[in-house]
Amino acid sequence: MSYFKEMTCIRCGHPLGGDPFYTGCPVCKAEGVGANYTARYDLAGAKFPGQNGQPGIFRFRDFYPLADDAVPVSIGEGNTPLLKLDRLGEKLGIRNLYVKDESRNPTMSYKDRLCSLILTKARYEGAQAVTIASTGNHGAAAAAYAAAAGMPCVIFTVPQVPETMKTLMQAYGACVIVTPTAVDRWTIMGKCVDQLGWMPISGFQAPAIGSNCYGIDGYKSIAFEIYEQLGNTAPDMISVPACYSDGLYGTFKGACDLKEMGCIEKVPQFVAAEVFGSIEKTLAAGSKDPVSVPSEWSVSFSIANGLCTWQGLEAVRASNGYARSSNDKETMEMQLMLASSEGIYAEASSCTSLVALAKLAKEGKIAPDQKVVAVLTSTGLKDPASTKEKLPPVPTIQPEMDALRDALQSAYGLSI
Repeated sequence: MSYFKEMTCIRCGHPLGGDPFYTGCPVCKAEGVGANYTARYDLAGAKFPGQNGQPGIFRFRDFYPLADDAVPVSIGEGNTPLLKLDRLGEKLGIRNLYVKDESRNPTMSYKDRLCSLILTKARYEGAQAVTIASTGNHGAAAAAYAAAAGMPCVIFTVPQVPETMKTLMQAYGACVIVTPTAVDRWTIMGKCVDQLGWMPISGFQAPAIGSNCYGIDGYKSIAFEIYEQLGNTAPDMISVPACYSDGLYGTFKGACDLKEMGCIEKVPQFVAAEVFGSIEKTLAAGSKDPVSVPSEWSVSFSIANGLCTWQGLEAVRASNGYARSSNDKETMEMQLMLASSEGIYAEASSCTSLVALAKLAKEGKIAPDQKVVAVLTSTGLKDPASTKEKLPPVPTIQPEMDALRDALQSAYGLSI
């Protein structure tokens, strides 16, 4: 039986009541601040779940805002590996460095965890279709889970999105539409929700509030799995790529559940890994509400926004955590370092979680004995063209040893 109690505003506690959940809190909006709703639970007497025969992340379904008789829409999401990176950890000065490799999910990103919940709710409530504004990972997950639910999915994206991403979304059967700007995506998506009654998966409000509040708690399963994989203990720090911070906040909520149940003594520090540093600047300025920063297109396009959300700030502040940003050069260097030293090819935006930890280590904010986890949100195979730009051309040679020696030396710096 679900422990779910109610939906309230993250920022002010205003109950959802009869308002549309997807427009955010009207009280905060009147103050000029975007704030999402979040699920609240009554965990008195709750215990960490064992195996219950449910598929994917629905093993933890009692910790989600779902009706007890809702049939899960699952294609085997979750249960991704937690890997200790000794070689990369040595290079970064982090003795106990782990990554949660979310590329092992069905659509190769952690968005599957959120979409499994939303499509379960959408199908249960009889929604005619689902819709989303996405640059790729979220859209691909939405398309796949809509297919599994037998529902239409309409995705709005922007011209700059790699063709690989568009192909992936279409391959799952989604109707993919390009709009001139990112704001245009939200405009037409909002009309579909308001006029057609489609279930929104992402947010479409300005200022941004985050995605569908009924899906964000799917990310709690990340914290639950890390807890188990570390032998029923929590790490000291968890770094998550942050855009609108659904994954950051959802994972934070999972850690809070663990503490409330008495499984852990304290919540890990959460690190927001950004591109342009809205959370970082907000914290530095001591501002209560999100501070906007300049932004542009980035190789980490899935998290390249200039204004953070309240939920992202909450995760960092409440855990006494940090926010650190990374530029494209730092990100791509980390991507190749991770791949060449540990055999893991992660999407560029994923690697910002490691860049942030590397910076914190240099600043002396990670003690030698601390365990830290970087969440790798997706695979590098989503955008191989960006990686290719940082690699030498592949040599073509005749099958002669002298030719091989020259090619290895000139292209790769390897002497034989």
